[in-house]
Order: sequence, then C-alpha cells, then structure tokens
Amino acid sequence: MKKVAVVFVLAVIAPSLVLAWLAVRSLRDQQYALERQRFLLYQGVADGLAKEAAASLTDKEHEFVARVQTMLAAANPRQLATDFDQRLRAAWPMARVGCAATLTGEILSPSPHGPPESRVFLADNAKFLGNRETVEVFWNYGKDDKFANNSTQSFAQNDSSKGPGISPEENGESINNAYAKKLGKVPRNVVPQQQAAAPTKEDILGQQYSKLTSAEAEFRQLIGEETEGTLARFLDNKLNVLCWYRPPRDTNVVFVAQLSLAQIKNQLQSIVTELDPALRPDIAVAVLDDSARPVALSRPEFQANWKRPVVSTEIGEALPHWELAVYLLDPTKLTRSAELLKLTLGLLIALLLLSIGVGSWLIVNDLKRQLALARQKTDFVSNVSHELKTPLTSIRMFAELLAEGRVADPGKRQSYLNIITAESSRLTRLINNVLDFSRMERGEKKYEMRRLDLIALMRETAENYRPHLEAAGFALECEFPQTMLEVTGDHDALAQVTVNLLSNAEKYSGSQKSICLRIEEKAEPLRHVEVQVLDRGPGVPRNCEERIFEKFYRAHDSLSSGIQGSGLGLTLARQIARAHGGEVAYRPREGGGSCFVLRLPLVLSQT
Repeated sequence: MKKVAVVFVLAVIAPSLVLAWLAVRSLRDQQYALERQRFLLYQGVADGLAKEAAASLTDKEHEFVARVQTMLAAANPRQLATDFDQRLRAAWPMARVGCAATLTGEILSPSPHGPPESRVFLADNAKFLGNRETVEVFWNYGKDDKFANNSTQSFAQNDSSKGPGISPEENGESINNAYAKKLGKVPRNVVPQQQAAAPTKEDILGQQYSKLTSAEAEFRQLIGEETEGTLARFLDNKLNVLCWYRPPRDTNVVFVAQLSLAQIKNQLQSIVTELDPALRPDIAVAVLDDSARPVALSRPEFQANWKRPVVSTEIGEALPHWELAVYLLDPTKLTRSAELLKLTLGLLIALLLLSIGVGSWLIVNDLKRQLALARQKTDFVSNVSHELKTPLTSIRMFAELLAEGRVADPGKRQSYLNIITAESSRLTRLINNVLDFSRMERGEKKYEMRRLDLIALMRETAENYRPHLEAAGFALECEFPQTMLEVTGDHDALAQVTVNLLSNAEKYSGSQKSICLRIEEKAEPLRHVEVQVLDRGPGVPRNCEERIFEKFYRAHDSLSSGIQGSGLGLTLARQIARAHGGEVAYRPREGGGSCFVLRLPLVLSQT
C-alpha cells in the first residue's frame, strides 16, 4: 500500500500541484495580457483611421492637380495664372484661395484687390511664395525623400551661415541624424495612457515625442524638382494646408491652393463616424488639432480629458501635430472585464483542483477497498481450504476405521457413521454456499417462486437440522405461531437462509449452547413476518453490524480464532432475502448474544 501511495503522489498529486501553481501564477498576468490586447486593438483602430485621414488629404492633392490640368487644357499656364483664384474657387469648393506664382518670385494670382481672404493670403504668403522668406515646414523624421533632403540641406546651409556647428561629413553621420540632434525632439500634445503607465526608453523616444520634425526653407528649395505636393505651415498658431502643382508645359509657374480648414474638418468628421459598429459601445474616436482640441468626434456629446486618450496616432505631415485619439466610454469596463476573467480563471482552477482532489480521494478509497477485497479473497481461499480440509479429514479417518474393521463396538460404529453424515452435510452446505455465491455474482441464480406456508417450511428445516445441533450439544428451541403464514418464495432458497443463520448461531454461540428459532407476525410498517434466530454468544463487535454482510468479511477470522466459516453465509442469506422482497438484519439480543432476523412480506390474501 505504501508503494502504491508513493507512486500515486508522484504520478498524480505532485504534477497536479505543480500545474496548479503555474496556473495561479499565470493569473497575475491575465489582466495585463487582456489590457495589452485591448490596447493593441485600439491602437490598430487609431493607426487605421490616421492613415485614412492622411490618405484623404492625398486624395485632395490629386484632385487639385486634376482640376488644374483640366483648366490647362483650355489655356496655357500664363493665361490661366491671371484669374486662377476666381476660377479655382468657383470650380472646387475645397479651395479657400487659389494662387499662381513663378519661381523667380512673381505672384500672378490672386490680385491684391481681390476678396478679403485673398488679401490675407497674400499678406501671409507672398514673401514665402516669392522666395524672399523662409518658413517652418514639417515632415516625418528619417524620411528619405527629396523633400526631406532639400529641407535638411537648407537647414544645414542656414545653420552653417550663422557660425560653426555640426559637420555631418566629419563625424560620419547623415544630414537627417545631425539635424535631429541639433533640432531636438518635440513632445506630443497628448500622452496616451498606454505609454504613460510604465514608459520604457523606446516609449519616451518613440511614443511620447512627435514623429515629425521641421525646418525652415524657401519655397523654391522645398519643391525642388517635384511637380506636385502638399505642405503645412502655421501662421499665428493657425494651420495652413497648401497644395501645389507645377505643370510640365511651363515649369517656372507653380499653382497653389490653400485648402479650406472647415472642409478638412468635415472630411475628418466623416472618417471618424465610420467607426466599426462593434467598437462603438466601447470607445469614442476624436481628431485633435495641434492644441489638443477636438475638431471631429465619433460621438458629438462625448467629453473627456483630451490630452489623455487610451491610444493615439499622429496623422502626419499634412496635419502636423494633429492626432487621431481613442477614448474609453467606460474607463472601468476594461478593468472589470480583466477582473472578471481573472476571477473566472481562478474559479476554474479551483474547480479543477477540487475535481483532482475528489478524484484522488475516490481513487484512493477504491484502491483501499480493492486491496481490502483482495486480502479478503485471500483469507476466503484460506478459510475455504481449511473448511474443506477439516470435514474431509474426519470423513476419511472414520471411513477408513470402519472399512478396515477396527471398530467392533456397534455403538462406536454408529457414532462414527453419524460423524461422517454430519461432516458430509457441513461439507455440502459449504460447497452449496460457494456455488450459489458464484451463480449470484454472475447473475445466473434462478428461483422457483410459489406460495409457501412459512411455518411448515421453518418447522421442516429446524427438524432436519436439529440432529446435527443436538449431536454438537446444542438445544434448539422453536417458537412458532399456531396460524398459517403464507409467503411467496423458493422453498430451497429460504431453507438455505434459515440453515445459514442456524449454522452462524452454532459457530458463534460460545459456551452457552442454546439457540432459539422464533417466528412473529408484524403489522408495521407493512404486514410482514419475522424469522428470528437467537443465540447467547459474544455478539457482533461494535461498528461491524453491517460489514458482517459483506462478501468474504468475517468479524472473527477462522484461522486465528478457531471459529469455522467462509465469510459467505450471511452474504448469501441477505442476497436471497432481498431477492424475495425481504431483508436479513442483525440486532443485539437482550441479555447478551445475537439476533439475526429474516423479514419477508406476507401474502395479502390468506386462506
């Protein structure tokens, strides 16, 4: 048993505890994992909408180019330039002002005497478009294109003209890297909660700081050899988005359009309102300008701390420092979901541990029962062998004495014959018990049920067994009622039950060799009859009252106590009784001893 217990602990209990420990440890990471997964989902939403917003401005640039090309189909660039402002605003509502300028610094359109917005445009941009003034423009840091190269070269030239500075060629760095070190990074207007919780070095450098950089350059330097593009600049803290196009027919003329900021906001509003319906109950999306003020909202009534979104993404060069931000409608919902998941997994782990514990307990109990049953079977084989050997030895010994003619006294010969007969009967009962038990275990036991007079059956059985008891020195007392009591049952089976109970009383009577066979009619709880077998033996030990009816179990082992038996008599008696709708039970006898009771239902109609 100890070896089995050790193997069970090593094979089942120890691995289960280790797995449980690992599962409990993983619970601590579940909330972080869930929040991280949600953050990644929302970051993907922000990135996707930001790309869509940037793409919409690129589409407006292409649309502007297409409008200009359409106009140039009917006029050359110089002719179109004279009234470009009026024609562009009339044909394209997206344009706030249209402008035509030459790279040599001449402003062809709009007229200084035009509408107020045109005059304001000229006041703000004439020097820049005439290449007499440098302005600050923006692009993605590290972007390797001609616009970035032109701008950084312009910065390097302007910076070197002011005095000694960084020489990228001397220290082997690119112009972009040198410029970034000289310029420094600009903090973003918003601090996403995802990075603000526990920022790493990469978060600080890459997430909490803008991905855009800026430089000052003249208009001619900005466009370089390109034919079209978009640039943004701030005037009095107001964003101006300019699209430009240089026709191949006259590369000295550049057409420019200042986009309507109101139209841009309407375009962004249409983008954020196209949020996935599955996400609308959880989040709100906002477009924030360079001052972290909302210019477009997926939920117009929504209010929040605009500088602390869950996640955000910069839209890009066309709208510098504008952000696409995501906010939680219920900030505690994510935490509650994580806690619920943690609780659910915890309860599941506890349930699995409980299942393992209960299963282990059941396995151990069944193992103990099987081991006890194996020991009982071993004892049964030993007991049966002993029980078979004892009567066979007696029968053989007395039969040899009689066969060899060594016994001359007639009285002794009769006594020896009686012993042979009694031992043969005992041997027959033992073998019948074993065979009946085997048939019952296989479900092959058949009964011939019919109406019987129980009084006559008990009297017949008692008289047949009386000589054996009297030969062993027992006094058998019978107390039967005078009226007939009918039951339905198998004659031989009920007789076997009675013989087994009488034999049990014989074996356990001790020195007081007195047995009583009593029959009583009972009315409660249902009308039935009790056949009682009473003795004056030592009785059944405490806590063994039910176990004595288990197969192979004996309260007193025959090999150690000298009491004969196989451990099957009471088991068979109870099984036969239950097959007849009755029961066999034990109770202590008043004054000492045992009382075994066979209860059987009476036939309702009685003659």
